[in-house]
Amino acid sequence: MDLMNCWVLVTGGGSGIGRAIALAFAAEGSRVIIWGRDPAKLAEVVRQSSGAHPIVATPCDVTDRQSVFAQIEELERRDSLPDILVNSAGINIPNRTLDAMRAEDWDRILAVNATGAFNTIFAVLPGMRRRGRGLIVNIVSIAGMRTVGFAGAAYCASKFALSGFGRAVGLEERDHGIRVTNIFPGEVNTPILAHRPVPVPPERLARMLQPEDVAALVIAVAKLPDRVVVPELVVLPTYQEFT
Repeated sequence: MDLMNCWVLVTGGGSGIGRAIALAFAAEGSRVIIWGRDPAKLAEVVRQSSGAHPIVATPCDVTDRQSVFAQIEELERRDSLPDILVNSAGINIPNRTLDAMRAEDWDRILAVNATGAFNTIFAVLPGMRRRGRGLIVNIVSIAGMRTVGFAGAAYCASKFALSGFGRAVGLEERDHGIRVTNIFPGEVNTPILAHRPVPVPPERLARMLQPEDVAALVIAVAKLPDRVVVPELVVLPTYQEFT
């Protein structure tokens, strides 16, 4: 895919992996739209961009289905429906064990990490079908492929849900020219680490994947020809075991 001038929508684009992906696409000459809940963070990403086209920042909570649908309808009116959708919005909580978390914590994590991605994918699919092409990239986690104890039950469940949903969408939509890639990163140095029960030491942060590492993978997938689909990619820091 030629990334120059193509439309890219990145959710969770105000920080972490989403921010790095948005900046990487902008550097490729893409027309990037970022969604997030914090207008100040979104504005900072816009200021940091040095691409040919300014990044468009739109405050949008992916858990608000009506807002998501309304935003996609507005993009259609402006003839700027995304050729590429990157689902990068995600959260976790400090109190992750079942004896410490609240029931509403479960609801919130599932709403953002799983239902939020459903909302965006469901909204963009009709436009991609009409054009006969499109790429959807879901930033999952190895916690959506193998249960990771320190990630917590709710986070693991939400990421397993996103993983399964992404695979199902790819299967259903392949004949419409729509490709789906699930990316499963291991430990990444992002702001979500601030919600870990135990602070992460600086030396470990330095050895983790950086958001730009994941962004480079997304760009590589997006540049592949339409005839190629990469259903899954696992990316880890060298110290992290995966069996």
